[in-house]
Amino acid sequence: MLHVHRSERAEALVAPLAAVLAAAPEDPFTPDVVAVPTRGVERWLAQRLSHHLGAGETAGICANVDFRGPRRLVEQVVADLTDLDPDDDPWRPERLAWSVLEVLDAHLAEPWAAPLARYVGDPGDEVRRGRRLTLARRLADLLVDYARQRPEVVLAWTAGSPSEGTGDTPDDLAWQPELWRRLVDRVPATDPARRVEDAVATLRADPAAVDLPPRLSVFGPTRLPEDELRVLRALAEHRDVHLWLVHPSPALWEKVAAYDGGAHDGPAVAPGPGDRARRADLPAFARHPFLASTGRDAVELQLRLAADDPAHARVETHHAASATPSTLLGAVQSALRTDSPDGSHVVDPADRSVQVLACHGRSRQVEVLRETLVGLFSADPTLQARDVIVLCPDVETFAPLVTATFGAVPELGEDAHPGQRLRVSLADRGAGTTNPVLALLATLLRLADGRVTASEVLDLAASAPVRRRFRFSDDDVDRLRQWAVEAGVHWGEDGARRARFDINESVRQGTWDAALDRLLLGAAMADEDARFVGPALPLDDVGSTDVDLAGRLAELVARLTETLRALDGVHPLAHWLDALDRALTLLAEAPPTEAWQIGSARRVLGDVRAAGAAHGGVALRLADVRALLDDRLSGRPTRAGFRTGALTVCSLEPMRSVPHRVVCLLGLDDGVFPRTAAPAGDDLLARHPEIGERDARSEDRQIFLDAVAAAGDHLVVVHTGADERTGAARPPAVPVAELLDALDRVATTPDGRPARQHVVVQHPLQTVDERNFTPGALGVPGPFSHDGAAFDGARQARERRQPVGALVGAPLDLPAVAASGPGAGEVPDAGADARADVELDDLVRLLENAPRWFAQHTLDVGLVLEEDDVEDRLPLALTGLAGWGVGDRVLRAALAGVDPNRAMQAEWRRGQVPPRELGRSALQEVVRSVGPLRVAAVEAAREADVAAGRPVSQDVLSSAETVDVRALLPDGRTLVGSVPGVHGARVVRTEYSRLGPKHRLRAWVQALALTASDPGRPWDAVAIGRASRGPGVAWSTVTPPDRETASRVLADLVALRDEAAREPLPLLPEVSLRYAEERRTSDARDALMRAGWAWNKGFERKDPYVVLAWGQDPALPDVAGLATTADLGRLPDDPTRLGALARRVWEPLLENELRGAR
Repeated sequence: MLHVHRSERAEALVAPLAAVLAAAPEDPFTPDVVAVPTRGVERWLAQRLSHHLGAGETAGICANVDFRGPRRLVEQVVADLTDLDPDDDPWRPERLAWSVLEVLDAHLAEPWAAPLARYVGDPGDEVRRGRRLTLARRLADLLVDYARQRPEVVLAWTAGSPSEGTGDTPDDLAWQPELWRRLVDRVPATDPARRVEDAVATLRADPAAVDLPPRLSVFGPTRLPEDELRVLRALAEHRDVHLWLVHPSPALWEKVAAYDGGAHDGPAVAPGPGDRARRADLPAFARHPFLASTGRDAVELQLRLAADDPAHARVETHHAASATPSTLLGAVQSALRTDSPDGSHVVDPADRSVQVLACHGRSRQVEVLRETLVGLFSADPTLQARDVIVLCPDVETFAPLVTATFGAVPELGEDAHPGQRLRVSLADRGAGTTNPVLALLATLLRLADGRVTASEVLDLAASAPVRRRFRFSDDDVDRLRQWAVEAGVHWGEDGARRARFDINESVRQGTWDAALDRLLLGAAMADEDARFVGPALPLDDVGSTDVDLAGRLAELVARLTETLRALDGVHPLAHWLDALDRALTLLAEAPPTEAWQIGSARRVLGDVRAAGAAHGGVALRLADVRALLDDRLSGRPTRAGFRTGALTVCSLEPMRSVPHRVVCLLGLDDGVFPRTAAPAGDDLLARHPEIGERDARSEDRQIFLDAVAAAGDHLVVVHTGADERTGAARPPAVPVAELLDALDRVATTPDGRPARQHVVVQHPLQTVDERNFTPGALGVPGPFSHDGAAFDGARQARERRQPVGALVGAPLDLPAVAASGPGAGEVPDAGADARADVELDDLVRLLENAPRWFAQHTLDVGLVLEEDDVEDRLPLALTGLAGWGVGDRVLRAALAGVDPNRAMQAEWRRGQVPPRELGRSALQEVVRSVGPLRVAAVEAAREADVAAGRPVSQDVLSSAETVDVRALLPDGRTLVGSVPGVHGARVVRTEYSRLGPKHRLRAWVQALALTASDPGRPWDAVAIGRASRGPGVAWSTVTPPDRETASRVLADLVALRDEAAREPLPLLPEVSLRYAEERRTSDARDALMRAGWAWNKGFERKDPYVVLAWGQDPALPDVAGLATTADLGRLPDDPTRLGALARRVWEPLLENELRGAR
């Protein structure tokens, strides 16, 4: 007998089910069979049954119950009658795909297979040929679905007659019957449609043929395919089969039960299996629009149960659920139960039982959900985490956001957000996400025909299994990324990879192979004088402590290269699986406590091997292997994450219809929910769908209805209501809009407004928006947000904003030694000698950027500026810093006497220049720019040597000296250091950059130091660089005054250094030079104005240290500051600090400088 039990809520079915299970069977050791749709429902049902099962007060145990899925139950019944293990069934889609592939390969040339041949393409078309297994798997799924949903179709095909239930097969699908018949002939087992037909006949004739108890239960199905229904009906003829249905509306059930198919008056007669109604012919049973649009699956299941089923063979029982609460949620649930769309419920202003929260994007959705849940927990102390379920149509996308938003932050302690103290369980993420070894296999399959970019390989090295295998620490991973940038890695493990993309194999530039040559050679020799060995230029950043890491990286790339070579070509299945298994050995290692990860990955490969064991001769391409493994590598969720006592976040299906006090629906965005995938064009059933057949969009709508009905106290719907970038309004998913329409019809606010105006809340973009903390502003009586840090931010936002201002309001009171002696990070000692030596280079660094010098010297603060990241594309031009770096290296080599061609060859090997002719032309342009600079440097050096009476060598630049400096200053301090590039009595310094103020300052200070240290020579200094405009050369020659004046100027600069140690001085080369130049011909006001033009157009105002000192994008008057009393005493006509400093630094230089260009 078939017993149909129904109720509006699942918990109302638990006690009757427990009563059935409590009846002692004849054999107490025989387990009861309860089929459940998902693991989540299984866990919930087992827990609820444990409250009912047991003898008297010993209730609390649910044991000896065999929970399995309806599909598994039917498969096992059929297998018991055919002696065919379901796991070894060659008609399982993953196994049948191999037979389909063999049929395709054997018969593509025949006329009937012409449409398939056009899709697969010619044998030489590698792209299309890679579709073979994907097509075979899709056709296998399609044909098996036919056998399950409309077995009469494939049975007719087997018999060679027109298709029952579909009429004649359409001409464009005429190949399907022939394909089916070829499979029936090839596969060594009865097809599933015939098997079910034979099994049903056997069950009716011999009920004891299967080892099943006399009672069976199927709990919570919303759709049962035709083959499952036939087997369950056959079992019900001699056993008690209990079907437990969650149905939202008793009134709708009664209407459907009275339906006679529109054929005649009299008792209800549903269509039988041979004449099932088409879905398009069904009338609208429900009056309630929301019920009509979302409850189609429930209606069709009821009709399928009634089909060809005598009333005396079925017993129906309605188990009434408890009354709905007197809230807005209860009102809409009551309207659904009675199928009455209109109502007169008046919404209590404090009623938040239904909330529809519109947010700016996904991240904000999770933040708003967190605040909403914290508010619910605060308002109801009886509410616990296990009472809340969060259903999400795209849980993999939202999972990282949920982890970040709800994740505990132990270091915050009591300052943590209350939502971060909640226990949250992400229940049904695929094993491909939780098992990094499966993710590694998927990555290798993706890399195998890709470009193998630098970032992909570095990400692979940073993955957990690979890191453990090669012992990479966090610092090691950062070091590898740094090496990749310096070695110029872009893509490809070697030249062979380039050849796959029609680039000559000899173009190794930017490959991992070339980078490793540089790296390993760098462990043996330095990068100097453009020296290289064969194709490799040493990487000048490999110390003795890095050799081991370099070796491990080389081993990783070698093993990866071996693996990717094995994952190429056309091979039998065994070759591909052996290659992946070897990849696990070569590249992966799991912690001892996580050893299951490797075992799980190898089991996946073993399952695929077993499925294809009988088809080992089939040739496969990489695309075929990916299609074969994609689903398996994503993994399957387990039951462990459900009902653990934590707040559960899962996808829509696993916990559908399971009641919770709070049901949250996250991410119900338009275009995402419900699913919008169009049916495949070659799906015969989709041409004219019949009742009871699966439809993804209808299934999602039914899940939404089930969620509304399952909510006990609160229903929370969260969706994107506005674009997070533009703020443009975005509608909710269509079922959400229909729910809002239903709320409007059933209820109004006390002042007569539609209920949606009470339910829908538009949330602001930012967590620090003050509306989050304004009582009543976002739908709750008090503040909506519980985020203390965001509250502080909102409070600050309300206060009047003041400019950031200077980092230091007044000069710091430091011991003298802090200003003149210790290096960065040293602790000043007030008793130390205040007349410590001053380093020459340190003084130059100060003049080049005073704010930076203050931060690094006094505050011991070094800003981490934006680091170069790996670039996955080969460069097509030399631009920016990369172009400057190449030019500077070529210039240094040229100045050292290296042949320009050799310098070019070195740059080729460095990997920073574009390939082939692009790089050649770029390098030639650099060499052309370097030539005049070298000529100017040679002329300046030769002139100095001649003036000094020194012999002039052919390579005059190589005769440069480094002169030590030790100059006693008038204040008693000593300036010490060394000056390179000295020829006779001249310092010659050549830069590839355009000649700028900082180059001129360096030359000036060095010339002053040499004069003060050794006044016996007529010193000067020449700074050479590219012209400010055009391709020419510019130079600056500074000739210091006599020793006494030079010492006095140096002493003033050293005193300036003391001032710079106490505060960031507005002394920046570009703007200060412009002021000093303008000041020679105009007053201070006009000079500052013109300096402001340079400031606004230049880069100095965006310098990170300037921003640190004076705030973001400061105006020049704010930076210039007011002159000090000492400044005014020295320069009374300059009222700004900038003006006084500019004149102190630049006027002596400008008076002693000669500039030129050519």
